[in-house]
Amino acid sequence: MGRLDVSLDDKFDIAKHQVLLNGTQALVRLMIAQRARDKSKGWNTAGYVTGYRGSPLGAVDFQMKRAAKALDRANITFQEGLNEDLAATALWGAQQAELRGEGLYDGVFGLWYGKGPGVDRSGDVMRHVNMAGTSAKGGVIMAMGDDHTGESSTTLHQSEWAMMDAHMPIVSPAGVQEILDYGHYGYELSRFSGLWVGLKTMKDTVEVTSVVDGNPHRLAFITPTVEMPEDGLNIRLIDTPAEQEERLLTYKVAAAEAFSRANKMDKRLLGQTGAKIGFVAAGKNWLDLIHALSLLNIDEAEAERRGITAYKVGQTWPLDQRSLREWADGLDVIIVIEEKRKLIEPQIKDALFDDLQGRRVYGARHGLTGAQFFTGVGALDPVEIAEKLGQILREEGAASSEILAGLGQLEAAKRADNANETAARIPYFCAGCPHNSSTKLPEGARAYAGIGCHYMAQWMDRETLGYTHMGGEGANWIGESAFSTRKHVFQNIGDGTYNHSGIQAIRAAVAAGTNITYKILFNDAVAMTGGQGNDGGLSAARIAREVLAMGIETVALVYDDKEDLDLSAFPKDISKDDRTQLLSVQKRLSETAGVSVLIYVQTCAAEKRRRRKRGKFPDPNKRIFINSDVCEGCGDCGVQSNCVAIAPLETAFGRKRMIDQSACNKDFSCVSGFCPSFVTLEGATPRKAAITALDLPEMPLPAMAPIKGTWNVVVTGIGGTGVVTLGAVIAQAAQLDGKGAGMMEMAGLAQKGGAVHIHCRLAEKPADISAIRVATGECDVLIGGDLVVSAGAKTLGLTQSGRTGAVV
Repeated sequence: MGRLDVSLDDKFDIAKHQVLLNGTQALVRLMIAQRARDKSKGWNTAGYVTGYRGSPLGAVDFQMKRAAKALDRANITFQEGLNEDLAATALWGAQQAELRGEGLYDGVFGLWYGKGPGVDRSGDVMRHVNMAGTSAKGGVIMAMGDDHTGESSTTLHQSEWAMMDAHMPIVSPAGVQEILDYGHYGYELSRFSGLWVGLKTMKDTVEVTSVVDGNPHRLAFITPTVEMPEDGLNIRLIDTPAEQEERLLTYKVAAAEAFSRANKMDKRLLGQTGAKIGFVAAGKNWLDLIHALSLLNIDEAEAERRGITAYKVGQTWPLDQRSLREWADGLDVIIVIEEKRKLIEPQIKDALFDDLQGRRVYGARHGLTGAQFFTGVGALDPVEIAEKLGQILREEGAASSEILAGLGQLEAAKRADNANETAARIPYFCAGCPHNSSTKLPEGARAYAGIGCHYMAQWMDRETLGYTHMGGEGANWIGESAFSTRKHVFQNIGDGTYNHSGIQAIRAAVAAGTNITYKILFNDAVAMTGGQGNDGGLSAARIAREVLAMGIETVALVYDDKEDLDLSAFPKDISKDDRTQLLSVQKRLSETAGVSVLIYVQTCAAEKRRRRKRGKFPDPNKRIFINSDVCEGCGDCGVQSNCVAIAPLETAFGRKRMIDQSACNKDFSCVSGFCPSFVTLEGATPRKAAITALDLPEMPLPAMAPIKGTWNVVVTGIGGTGVVTLGAVIAQAAQLDGKGAGMMEMAGLAQKGGAVHIHCRLAEKPADISAIRVATGECDVLIGGDLVVSAGAKTLGLTQSGRTGAVV
């Protein structure tokens, strides 16, 4: 069996074309490849990347830093933004660099990244920058990360309408390959039209790994001839708002639509002219549509026999209406498959309104009955889409025996998907997490949660309930307090949120004279998105000086004495107490009029563990054990510490407690209770199992049957146990064998002990893989790393008796 010559460094080496990339790595490669494209034109350009992390784009900064040397060689600067709107403003500045004759380069092409709520908060700057325009040899792409199901967000969000409101064209890639392709298209469009361009990303298209063609020159773009104003469409030094609006609405948007047509961004990909039934989709929903058609046994030949055609939209706004009308000519019915608020459907209706020819357009509603059709709630999946399309095909008299057989198989799979949820892995604070202690409250007090890991305190019996958007922490109490019998609340706010925008909420509370204590939880890492440090080198001591400068008179520092915190760096006129005094400090602050601040300093447990392995953090030379002969099983140690490293131990005398040494991060809060069973061992090192050499003989390679379609693998487990790594290994192995592979992480809050599902599709070639998400009854192999997750209803629904094999 032949093996490809593959290296882990290939992903950012543009000389290597067949590469395995995930979506965020594709954004890195896009920047390097764009520089190569410009260089081939004789242009001396540079790149600039800035934004703010957030799922599904939580790892962009991590990948950019990882590729620092490759980016530097390509004249690309990566700089984390303090928040999303300031990052967009910085990119606005980069487009102006050569306007005064002071530019170092011919132009600067830029990439902004942020999740949906970050798009929302950037609306003002988006409108300004898009009216101002882009450099003719620069251009800007805004990668917007959307979470349609709220898997790792406090709100379900869809960003296209914010982009459209600012008149930014939107492209919607259907996977990693198109992140590269549409990215290059986006830069050419941005330069031509003078518009910033939105790049729609979501879990199914960016948090996936695929084998792609990374040749930076594989696409060539056509520049159409359009009506232009004097001095063109790009950014200019002297401009007025009125002139900008006229240029935007009269010329720029029309140029974007013309550019899409010239480069065939929207195209027929199934069926022939003369078809009567048309399907339309874009991005993730295009993958869903292709998957749904396969479930209905509709291939190219069957589509032609049944008069079915499918139209893939690449640029979702502004829609290329002329090409759409050409495709729709002669159709009886058009079904638009899109989830959330409909964007393509109203544009299609607008394009056909003056020449309907009796055509019906179905999308949000059934065109004849008016009943809801494709819901705007949550997300669509291939099974649901297949059922809806099957309904239409039956109504139109186009349901063949093959299509009806497919519908029958779907119905059988759904009937089998009837497992009840017996248990679930609930995300929780890590062992030794600072929030185990910092979110405790005095009796009678209550608190609000905020954005970050401490959000989970809401399901931990901590009298903490309610939250706001990022940066609004505590501002809700400004309004509520005027109409409440309660005189005081605590507001938890992470150091990352404080740095991002939360500082303004604190200033607002000061201005309003509100009775509130801000608990600033300084954990020295943005743990929810990968443990990144605070942008700009924010320190706890600097926070103390900043809040004092706001005019807050009562500031308290609470810290973990084991971490050797330099107390001399803090202002002298604030109180300083070890964390054992947290409740008494909070009691005092709750009785203080006005705004008070408690800065709780304790490093994130996950980061602490990483740093200790690298010798960069104090490591107490002791271990805590529980003597099971003395333990009475009362569980007080778990109550005191709230720590998941306290595990049950079944004995002949009933359930007792033990400390899982592999999970313990040496927080030691479990010893706070009055219990004689705890034993402290100084200088102890956990005994490691003896390593046994395993001498394997030469093993013959198995006979591999060819893959028909895709071979679907689901891997389950809990966060931090190597489940994602296993999925990556499978995908990499497939690439080494010259096969197609697609892998998607279904993680959410998995890094906090929650469930993980890895969906992996393998095929003979990359083109055979459309949607990577495994649908109901499609799992061929289940690799179970955790019994609870593997036996959960969500997992069992993917399996099918007689088809799925499992190793748990």
